[in-house]
Amino acid sequence: MLVVNGLDELKTLGGRDLGVSDWVTVDQDRINAFAQATGDHQWIHLDEERARRESPYGTTIAHGFLTISLLPLLARQLLEIRGVSARINYGLNKLRFTGPVPAGSRVRLRQGLKAISERDDGSVQMIAEVVIEVEGQDKPACIAESVSLCLP
Repeated sequence: MLVVNGLDELKTLGGRDLGVSDWVTVDQDRINAFAQATGDHQWIHLDEERARRESPYGTTIAHGFLTISLLPLLARQLLEIRGVSARINYGLNKLRFTGPVPAGSRVRLRQGLKAISERDDGSVQMIAEVVIEVEGQDKPACIAESVSLCLP
C-alpha cells in the first residue's frame, strides 16, 4: 500500500501505477444481498437452477453495479491518503462491464493514477484508471475511469 501524507504529496503522483489489491470472493450470498438492496432481481443473478440451464455462463453472475461497488473496498488496499478531511467519490468518466463475474469467483483491482489536479476550492481531484480482474479469466470484468476528490 502506498501511504501519502497530505495533498501536496498526492499532487506529485499523476501517472503512478498503484498495483493490485488482494482477491475478494463474490459469492451467491453477496449477489443475493446486492439484489435485495437494489431491487435488481433478474434471474441471471439469482436463479441458480435456471442459470445452470439457460445462462451462457452456466451459473449465476454478479450484477455489473455490484462489481463496481467493490471499488472502495479494493482501492483502500492500494492507497492511503493522510492529512485530508475527506475523500469523496465524485463519479465515473467511463465505465464498461467487459466480462462476467460468475458466482463464487474472486476479483481484484488493478489501479493507476491517471491525473491529479488541484481545484479552485483547494481540493485535489484524482482520476484513476481501474480494472477489476476475475481470477482465471483473461478478460477483466470491468474497466473504468474513477474520479475522487480529496478535501483539505
